[in-house]
Amino acid sequence: MKRTLAALTLAALPFAVQAAPERYTVDPYHTYPNFTVEHWGLSMMHGRFDKTTGKFSFDRAAKSGSVEIVIDSASISTGDNVKGNRPRSRDEHLRAADFFNAAEFPTLTFKSTKVVFGGELPTGVEGNLTLLGVTRPVALSFERFKCGKNPFNQKDRCGGNAVGKFKRSDFGMKTALPAVGDEITLNIEFEGDRD
Repeated sequence: MKRTLAALTLAALPFAVQAAPERYTVDPYHTYPNFTVEHWGLSMMHGRFDKTTGKFSFDRAAKSGSVEIVIDSASISTGDNVKGNRPRSRDEHLRAADFFNAAEFPTLTFKSTKVVFGGELPTGVEGNLTLLGVTRPVALSFERFKCGKNPFNQKDRCGGNAVGKFKRSDFGMKTALPAVGDEITLNIEFEGDRD
């Protein structure tokens, strides 16, 4: 009886190993959360955050996973960081209390509640975005999600583009509404090596 149990346990080990979640650490040099917002009803303005950390994992067999992204709010960049003869540049204004209030809220975070699968790979993620101390649900869909080998260290590497929309007023960011749009399109371009 003991031999039978031992044999069954050994036979099940390869399946247990295959079902283990794949865990990845976000590469901060190839991960760029960025956004667009309407400006004065005329154009779409773009911005991005230059400092991001995080982890993600997924289990192909169980169709489950997790994502946690932490964004440095002071790292915002819109291509306007020289104030010239103005009181401050646009980037300085966005870091101030009117918008991201980076002094009081140095990070914004996204934490998953569910990873959605289509086949073996994720097609989207549902989660909670915390901005200005307020947490609201936000869904992101993957326009792209691929895995391969990192050519420099030969580690497994996955990456893609996750896109979603939210209203900034839902988080208490109401300065310049409606001249500066309420709806934000968030695009997180990411890559990460397997741990």
